[in-house]
Amino acid sequence: MATKHDQILKYIEGLPIGDRISVRSIAKNLGVSEGTAYRAIKDAENIGLVSTIQRVGTIRIERKLKKHIEKLTFGEVVRIIEGDVLGGSAGLDKVLNKFVIGAMTEKAMTRYITPGSLMIVGNRQGVQKLALENGAAVLITGGFDTEVEIAELADELDMPVLRTTYDTFTVATMINRALSDQLIKKDIMLVSDIYTTLEKTNYLFSTNTIADYQKLSEKTHHSRFPVVNKSLRLVGIVTAKDVLGKTETLTMDKVMTKDPIVVKKMMSVASVSHQMIWDGLEVMPVVEDDLSLVGFVSRQDVMKAMQLVQRQPQIADTISDQISGEVMPVEEVSKAGEPQFKFSVTPQMVNSVGTISFGVLSEIISNVTQRTMITNQRRNVLIEQMSLHYLRLIQLESELDIRPRVLEIGRRSAKLDIEVYLENALVAKAIVVCQVMERT
Repeated sequence: MATKHDQILKYIEGLPIGDRISVRSIAKNLGVSEGTAYRAIKDAENIGLVSTIQRVGTIRIERKLKKHIEKLTFGEVVRIIEGDVLGGSAGLDKVLNKFVIGAMTEKAMTRYITPGSLMIVGNRQGVQKLALENGAAVLITGGFDTEVEIAELADELDMPVLRTTYDTFTVATMINRALSDQLIKKDIMLVSDIYTTLEKTNYLFSTNTIADYQKLSEKTHHSRFPVVNKSLRLVGIVTAKDVLGKTETLTMDKVMTKDPIVVKKMMSVASVSHQMIWDGLEVMPVVEDDLSLVGFVSRQDVMKAMQLVQRQPQIADTISDQISGEVMPVEEVSKAGEPQFKFSVTPQMVNSVGTISFGVLSEIISNVTQRTMITNQRRNVLIEQMSLHYLRLIQLESELDIRPRVLEIGRRSAKLDIEVYLENALVAKAIVVCQVMERT
């Protein structure tokens, strides 16, 4: 029987694209609590069924497969620019690969127009026609209309002609931001990208005996298995420690560890890595909301995935990337052999009174911690705790020297002392505790 959560997701999936939903309306229509409705709507947003738009609300959108998340369709552009479609609506599902701003003569811009591109232009019908004839869609800025002939040509070619009240610069900025956001989302690795599916998962039923466990362990050379009931719902996990020295006829429900820590497919690999290191877990069952087993994820898979993410080329910049990109290594090292770094405070990094933002300073410390550990220990880390003391105000255009020092390091954790200097005067100091990722 489907849970209330599943029923809400199914209801949302059945709504027409473009319908607006709210926590209150879902709760009222399906007779559930607002808390249950809220959690289901957030889950629907995570899996791409709905999108929350500022000043508009939560809207049912067309769900896209993750592998296509870096693609931006013309239909999505309409939503981003809050525009409307003047013609060629049959082509809204086509993918935008670049945009061109129509600020030249028609002859000069011909070579820039390629199939699948988007021509951003004002009320220049000649350019609009030229774009359509060369396989490009058209976005008319400033709220201008178009000729009937252009709309008919768009319908004939299945290439959209869109309209927005925004100006060209604003529209280009909005689309560029959307492309960048999509790429950043694509870069975040999820459990669904790395987990082992149920078909390849070895598990035991709660009615199986220790003898069954031993046979499966000998066959697979593994010692940890999820335990499920007859409905394949997870009820526990069993390890070699649980069965050691016990009678072979005992069933799994008598020896297993109940209520094990689980993960879901939409969780980030980074968060799972944190949990595994903290609790010393080797495997974690992957489940649906009703605890139905769908597979498992291993510590080895998670560590490999995290190191792969570290090595991937940067596609789009987050705020963290922009700050980290300004942290530069210094050639000389400290007396203790630790690396040193420098950072220039730019206008984007300051608060309203012209001093460095506390958040920016925290990000600098975090970046230096990770780079120090990679340089000295060849280990990746996850920041767990930071105690940051901002001793003196750091003004715009200050040139900072950052001097890290590893205080202690163990198999699972490390502690660093990081000092920030301005003209040889100590202006900030941090103690950072982090989890150490295993070498693979």
